[in-house]
Amino acid sequence: MLSTYKEQALESLIEKVLTGSSAEERKTGQTLTTEIGNGFASGSPAHFDKKYALDTAHFWNFLQTTQAKELAKVQRAPDWQLKILERYDRLVKKYGVLRVLKKGLEVDDAHFTLFYEWPSASSAQSIKDNFEKNQFSVTRQLRYSQLHAGEEIDMVLFVNGIPLLTMELKNAWTGQTAAVQGQKQYKETRDTSQTLFQFGRCLVHFAADTDEVYMTSKLDGKNTFFLPFNKGNHFGKGNPVNPNGFKTAYLWEEIFTKKSLATIIQHFVLLDGKENEPLPKKQFIFPRYHQLDVVSKIIEDVRAKGVGQTYLIQHSAGSGKSNSITWTAFQLIEVEDNTGRNLFDTVIVVTDRRVLDKQLRDNIKHFSEIKNIVGAAYTSQDLRLALEGGKRIIVTTIQKFPHIVHDIGDMADKRFAVVIDEAHSSQGGTAADTMNAVIGKLDTNEEGEIDTQEFINQVMLARKMRSNASYFAFTATPKPSTLERFGQPNGAGGFEPFHLYSMKQAIEEGFILDVLANYTTYESYYHLEKSVEDNPEFNTKKAQKALRAYVEKDKRTITAKAEVMFAHFIQNVYAKKKLEGKAKGMVITQNIESAIHYYTALKEQLHKHGNPFDIIIAFSGKKELHGVTYTEASLNGFADTETKEQFDQDRYRLLVVANKYLTGFDQPKLSVMYVDKKLEGVLCVQALSRLNRAAPRYNKRTEDLFVLDFFNASQDIKNAFDLYYSSTSLLEATDVNVLHDLKDALDDSGVYEQSEITQFNELFFRQEEGEIITSLIDTAAARFNEELYLTDDQKADLKVKAKHFVKIYGQVAAILNFENIRWEKLFWFLKFLIPKMLVRNASSEIDGLLDAVDLSTYGLKRVKLNEKIALDAAETVLDAVSSNPRSAHNVEETEDLETILQNFNEHWYTGWDATAEDKHEIFTSFTKRITQHPDFTTKYQNNTDAYTRELAFKKIFDDVAHALSRLNIDFAKQLLDDQFKQDFRDSAQRRLR
Repeated sequence: MLSTYKEQALESLIEKVLTGSSAEERKTGQTLTTEIGNGFASGSPAHFDKKYALDTAHFWNFLQTTQAKELAKVQRAPDWQLKILERYDRLVKKYGVLRVLKKGLEVDDAHFTLFYEWPSASSAQSIKDNFEKNQFSVTRQLRYSQLHAGEEIDMVLFVNGIPLLTMELKNAWTGQTAAVQGQKQYKETRDTSQTLFQFGRCLVHFAADTDEVYMTSKLDGKNTFFLPFNKGNHFGKGNPVNPNGFKTAYLWEEIFTKKSLATIIQHFVLLDGKENEPLPKKQFIFPRYHQLDVVSKIIEDVRAKGVGQTYLIQHSAGSGKSNSITWTAFQLIEVEDNTGRNLFDTVIVVTDRRVLDKQLRDNIKHFSEIKNIVGAAYTSQDLRLALEGGKRIIVTTIQKFPHIVHDIGDMADKRFAVVIDEAHSSQGGTAADTMNAVIGKLDTNEEGEIDTQEFINQVMLARKMRSNASYFAFTATPKPSTLERFGQPNGAGGFEPFHLYSMKQAIEEGFILDVLANYTTYESYYHLEKSVEDNPEFNTKKAQKALRAYVEKDKRTITAKAEVMFAHFIQNVYAKKKLEGKAKGMVITQNIESAIHYYTALKEQLHKHGNPFDIIIAFSGKKELHGVTYTEASLNGFADTETKEQFDQDRYRLLVVANKYLTGFDQPKLSVMYVDKKLEGVLCVQALSRLNRAAPRYNKRTEDLFVLDFFNASQDIKNAFDLYYSSTSLLEATDVNVLHDLKDALDDSGVYEQSEITQFNELFFRQEEGEIITSLIDTAAARFNEELYLTDDQKADLKVKAKHFVKIYGQVAAILNFENIRWEKLFWFLKFLIPKMLVRNASSEIDGLLDAVDLSTYGLKRVKLNEKIALDAAETVLDAVSSNPRSAHNVEETEDLETILQNFNEHWYTGWDATAEDKHEIFTSFTKRITQHPDFTTKYQNNTDAYTRELAFKKIFDDVAHALSRLNIDFAKQLLDDQFKQDFRDSAQRRLR
């Protein structure tokens, strides 16, 4: 009996699944029917031609039994077999095996089909019959080498004698694994000069054992790069326990079927590379397991349920989302209903990445005989021309989509698939309403008129997810509103993704790097002094917030942080030649003003260090500071359209941003990030994930990543990432009844009359002149702002309720299972009224506060160095969209200026453990003693040489520190910390400049 613990047993099992019997069983005389197994034949190693890498027995048999007439055209020549083999060999060497599988082989005046494709539902019976004529086979222990007769590969799968894939099998019970010995065998003992292992002769090579599977499409000796081909387990790497057998049984039971392999050949595998490059410089893109799985499940579900469904695909960065979207888009246009008609007339891909347009076009060339079926649409005219020109796939952006469809009125007779790249809140509200409206139609009477009430009803219906469209939303970080709109009901009142490839799995499988592996947080400490004699009172909470903002944007503050950033980058990234000397960094700032100040401060640091490299700034629009108008282009010296391309050049190493490029920016050479901005939720994950792109070309590793954070606590970062580390679902749907409560409160306020709302909607939807509509809004605004004598708190409360009504209704209107015309009318009225509802700016209350204080001390203290922030692998369940607006009636305390400053300084002046007064007294005394040092004027203040000045100051500092240490033991202990000593010295030096 064959031991189940040997590798040979795994071979035998796979062969039996594929063919219905194993070699061992056939030796004992067992017979099996053809219905058993996956329909493969058992090949013989003796039939393998090592020179041409073909199973010639199946190759010739397939041609003779399926294309005898074409074969006869060639058989007139005495060397006809050699002629065919040589022609096959030349084409495969030039184009790869995928080309001949799809296009066949032309020899003289004969054309040979080498693979019959999997038929569609509407295919003729002859096409279905032809597919069954394909000869799938598997050969064990295949001897492939022309140089060393004994060298064998465990298994090779063929179709019509042409190799599709090779496999090395291992068994963990013998201490041999696919991850180690299987990959090593391919890298070190498989001679790539032999035909079978030359690039292009096979589509893929698998290393598999009973627990895991790995694949590569290109063998390159020790440089061979293997990818996991696993299902994932508990949101991470590996595979789940299989109650019916080995964990990896899906490989031979699901993937190695005739239908699956045919689908992979026809719809997935791509030859990637520049058109004029020789074949060895190109590579096959073979789908990873989760990509095969998601596309297959989408198509299966679409076939079963038809048009009108929603799908949320939560796929992490590093999931190959661009390819998943292109594969999905192409296969959606081929799906047929039960009558043989295409289920979708057009697939619209909504994205912010123009690269998808080119990628779709390039990929379609591989999949479709009709090349010109992809179009880009950035105007309504583009869309019209694309549809009239028969474009089956149209790529556009979420920003342009509302403008594109504005003039398209009659499209209800078409069926759409809308594929959304990175679906977030931008897909909710007005943009998504327009997307839905385009695929609806407004009914009119014979004169082309429509009753106003009916018109509003139709607009309301147009918000809904249309029955003649399906939506496919891809995102790594689904918000509650995204889950509710596109997710699947989970049976418990909540929503979950249709398909998941988690951040945890992507990190563990090595497709992205862990950006939280080396996280360093800095804490600012500062001391404020009162600069006025009076002691006025201010709102306590607002004052504390305003004071911190005041300190953080002070030039001294930014200069201090810029020095730390620059020193870190020079010492730990640039000087150490991270990423083979290509590493770059990003500085994230609070706003455009801060970005410009940081850019200036870093430029000064560059100048001091001899300008070893340069920096770039990125922001949108214009910003006026101190009478000067700045733009991205004016500061960089080139057009903002060139920023991404310029930053990729070696010359530029640091990119300073506020909001631009925090999402959707892909630069694999980014390895360090300096954060001086509050990061929360989705933005936090997306911003920090700019670092996670793997870059094997530059040997980028997790240990090359650094984040220096001057603003956020590590726990806050952990909380944000935990939401999207594993699986994200929504606990429950939004309670829409809160809209009744909000509407009641707004109705009772007296700001508007119901007749005004009705009149406004009638005029608005008839597109009447703006003056009439404006007067209705102005009348309500005047009541709110002046006539009703509302207090500031009452105004704030009503405006918050109005905004909340618009937000909640905008998010749920598309998925309500009923229509409420009163909500729809109020929604449109409030959208115009809210901008004119004036509420006194809270910041104006504390303008006097900032004029009454001065920053006397500022420093930085490193809190945690290279901390590994561990994430929670448990599934995250999000709460529904908040149905309750924050109250504007909270009792807010006030305190006098001295108390506010005392509390502020005690909280933030944390350089060492002492009271704020003691710290300030020591610091003031310290700087005073420095100025009194005998060397201060001659060797420091009047010295023009920067290097000797720096040495002089360190000597002066140490002398003063030694003297003061004898007077204050706690301070002396703090000076033992090198980082504190450096921070304290830097703060003192800055104050004396």
